[in-house]
Amino acid sequence: MPASFLDATTLPALLRAAHQQPGIPGTPGNRVPVWFMRQAGRSLPEYKEVRGEGTILNVIADTDRATEITLQPVRRYGVDAAILYSDIVTPVWAVGFGIDITPGVGPECEEPFSSAADLQRLRPLEASEDLPFQAETIRNVVAQAGVPLIGFAGGPFTLASYLVEGKPSRTYTKVKALMFGQPDLWHKLSDVLADIAIATLTAQVEAGASMVQLFDSWAGALRPEHYTEYVLPHSTKILAAMGELGVPRTHFGINSGELLGLMADAGADVVGVDWRTPLSIARARTGGRVALQGNLDPAITTGTWAVAQTETLRVLADNDGHPGHIFNLGHGVMPESDPGVLKQIVELVHEEGSC
Repeated sequence: MPASFLDATTLPALLRAAHQQPGIPGTPGNRVPVWFMRQAGRSLPEYKEVRGEGTILNVIADTDRATEITLQPVRRYGVDAAILYSDIVTPVWAVGFGIDITPGVGPECEEPFSSAADLQRLRPLEASEDLPFQAETIRNVVAQAGVPLIGFAGGPFTLASYLVEGKPSRTYTKVKALMFGQPDLWHKLSDVLADIAIATLTAQVEAGASMVQLFDSWAGALRPEHYTEYVLPHSTKILAAMGELGVPRTHFGINSGELLGLMADAGADVVGVDWRTPLSIARARTGGRVALQGNLDPAITTGTWAVAQTETLRVLADNDGHPGHIFNLGHGVMPESDPGVLKQIVELVHEEGSC
């Protein structure tokens, strides 16, 4: 929907900011919206009670538990959005690739992707058959949350890195070897993953998600030229498909300061900014074409309120009242994050952040 047709008095603050639509002074629509990546879980004691043992994929597939976990931070913190309790590897797990999430480690594959033959292990996703629990969770949350729900999927490089490396990596040597050494296979793999992401996100929107986020968290490991050649076409495909559904699209990566303009080029309405790049610089690099999300250092949430207060105000000051700002962390909530500090951050942003 074109921003000129949006009504800031009725549109939720999150969606208003995504469209860079100024609020009306004196109304709730004027405040800066805030939510936290990985807010559904991690540090909340009530999450730990519901979570139980073993892989989180079993919890994600349990709609009662997934609904409750998604709603917990909305109740506790008063954030302006819920984000679906899931993981970016859920769709490839659902199609039977052979991946799990090991507690304390992360996604691990029994047999990593290594050749063209492995493409057969990535059949097309049929969301209604493969991910029915996800749609049910979204419908449950939308009926109860009172705020927009954000759906999400994994970006091409990040998802491929787990499949090719077989586990979390700091160097991405195997996935880069595939990318540079077998570019045709890389693009085939990325195209399949893009189709899976599109099917995942489409089902989430159809179930009630008001906004989507493409997490290409580890794309910052690439040079801009390599990102342009090997990743940008596939991210563009995903975001273009979401544009046809009419929902705002956020594009996020870690350590991606040199890629921010390219991530905007992919078709994002909002670009996530980690804590390393000031919002003022990020806005210059993206040419003011997109809203920005971020960008408090997550480590700040593990310390004292005095420090968190100072740093939160610094982020708001750096935004300088621009209407296209969604306050968030520069990455996700940490297990060590203090829920009390997170709640105070939300309250402060709502009190002091306006546009």
